[in-house]
Amino acid sequence: MPLALLALAVGAFGIGTTEFVSMGLLPQVAQTFGVSIPLAGWIITSYALGVVVGAPTLTALTHSRPRRQVLLGLMALFTAGHVATALAPTFATLVGARFLTGLAHGAFFGASAVVARALAPAGKEGRALSLVFSGLTVANVVGVPLGTWVGQQAGWRLTYGLVGLLGVGTVAAIAALVPEVRVGAGSLRGELSAFGRGQVWLTLLITVIGFGGLFTVLSYVSPLLTEVSGLAESSVSWVLVLFGLGATAGNLLGGRLADWSVQRTLVAGMSALVVVYVALFAVASSPVAAAAGVFAFAFVAFSLSSSIQTRGIVAAGGGASMASAAMQAGFNTGNAMGAFAGGAVIDAGFGYASTALVAAGLSVLGLGVLAFAARADATGRAPLDPAVAAVPAQRRRSPAARGEKESTGA
Repeated sequence: MPLALLALAVGAFGIGTTEFVSMGLLPQVAQTFGVSIPLAGWIITSYALGVVVGAPTLTALTHSRPRRQVLLGLMALFTAGHVATALAPTFATLVGARFLTGLAHGAFFGASAVVARALAPAGKEGRALSLVFSGLTVANVVGVPLGTWVGQQAGWRLTYGLVGLLGVGTVAAIAALVPEVRVGAGSLRGELSAFGRGQVWLTLLITVIGFGGLFTVLSYVSPLLTEVSGLAESSVSWVLVLFGLGATAGNLLGGRLADWSVQRTLVAGMSALVVVYVALFAVASSPVAAAAGVFAFAFVAFSLSSSIQTRGIVAAGGGASMASAAMQAGFNTGNAMGAFAGGAVIDAGFGYASTALVAAGLSVLGLGVLAFAARADATGRAPLDPAVAAVPAQRRRSPAARGEKESTGA
């Protein structure tokens, strides 16, 4: 595989690190600015909102530009956001800097996917994509725990400053290793037409609610482990290694499960999340059991990522590029909503362990939306695959038609 893909994987590593490392640094940020931990959670919410705004907006603005130029600009923006984060003099400035940093997130992954497929040898496009996105999963195993440890030992500003240096290195690597890749200037109107389909919005809603539960717990996992489970602060980074291992293993399994059946994977996975979150609430006072629970919800949640992405791509039809960017926005809307919901129940006096019950409730709601979406597809009111929308309803409900649909993994 070309070295260019390694440069993109380094960028993905930096993005994955900065997205998740804040969860382990909330106590330090709160202490610096004299705010509560739930209020400090706004740095997670603001980053997620930056992704929500930036993913579709920057993808639309740059859809006809050469990908190398786009990648350089996005990583420069990512680096500038980290400089502002590391130097933020007030908490409000820090929140704004995290929003700025998040703007580049979704569009970078979209542009990287285009470049990876263009550079890969014929028949090896999937492996090229997996190499780029491996940076994201490795970040959860190495970058996030290491960044949390550095922040605890030497201050959170140093952690964000080091990620900013990683951004500088990525800019240099892209400039040196990534060739110019031009894309056809397709119709932006055609891309946006995907958002006229009900199943696209239903898939986004499933993403927001389903993954919102993950972030309801993860946003406050550091104080949960130290104040409820009784772990030493230095042990939090090791539990985050478990989270990364669970996410990586779940992601690997999730690809195979999506090939088996998207619908069954989503139903089984979201049902399993309800059980895992309730169990985590019940055993939160036990250090070992709580650490196992962190691994478990990471494993189950990330095993759903390929299936929910596949569902979104199928529903979008020809507007897959913008829909993929919107999926990133949906994921991070769940991030923002989860951080807010978790902070709200903690501020209300229910304690850090209560975030797991809120997460379980969100998973139940996600299952309800999934059931509604499946019913709308089965009855033909809102077909999941636009290619079958023109097929008469009686034929869509026939065994042959259902068999064809299941073979796509939908």
